[in-house]
Amino acid sequence: MASKPKPAPDDMIIEDVTVPGLRENPPVKLRVYRTRDLKGPAPALFWLHGGGFIMGTPLLDEQSSINFARELGIVVVAATYRLAPDHPAPAAVEDAYAGLLAVARTPGRFHVDPTRIAIGGASAGGGLTAALALYAHDRGEVTPVIQLLVYPMLDDRTVVRTDVDTRLLRGWTPGSNRYAWTVYAGATPGSDDISPYAAPARRADLTGLPPAWIGVGTIDLFYDEDLEYARRLRAAGVSCESVEVPGAFHGFDSVMSNAKVSQEFWRQQAEALRRALR
Repeated sequence: MASKPKPAPDDMIIEDVTVPGLRENPPVKLRVYRTRDLKGPAPALFWLHGGGFIMGTPLLDEQSSINFARELGIVVVAATYRLAPDHPAPAAVEDAYAGLLAVARTPGRFHVDPTRIAIGGASAGGGLTAALALYAHDRGEVTPVIQLLVYPMLDDRTVVRTDVDTRLLRGWTPGSNRYAWTVYAGATPGSDDISPYAAPARRADLTGLPPAWIGVGTIDLFYDEDLEYARRLRAAGVSCESVEVPGAFHGFDSVMSNAKVSQEFWRQQAEALRRALR
């Protein structure tokens, strides 16, 4: 796991900024990426890292954030959010919303166009992105143009399923899933006490949410829950593109970043962002 930032490439400006948290919450740290020749105000991607809600920082996705900024000519803002078990839900989504709100309300500080902000994340960050879309929709203060959900962790009820074939699973196992959901949700997975702001698949009404892109491998533990969420979004009238990667396990694109299948997976994400931010 990345722990120390590398020097910024010559063509990039990478800045760490701090914005106020919601209400009595602590400040939120944001890592901002843009190319030196970028002419603002530019579209933005607000990114949330993975790590099962229990670990990780924006440095996990540093290269991808740089690539998005370069390829698309956008500003990428990656948030650091509080982690379980010390900080169970809703701490993470409140931190994410505080960061998103700061970008939308002080666009000059971030060199962004506040009408063209995408939100995205991978794994737990993808689940948190979906929760952030709910949170933002319910408050009506900022409207993302797309939610980019990369093999998102959406549904605690996957923990209690008994019909999942676990023989080929890699990257994220049922045991890891059970632990992460237990400490993050602050309740027994599958129980009635878990909020949609923790597990977005719990949301009954998905109408009015931003358009979505969901990508997942066919041997990912989250495969079924992700495709079901995509189906429900479309049933609710929300535009949703879903991409299935045959034979891909959880986090395959991070483990095998140079593989053609991983590069194509990233390219599809970039194209979805390009279309939405145009």
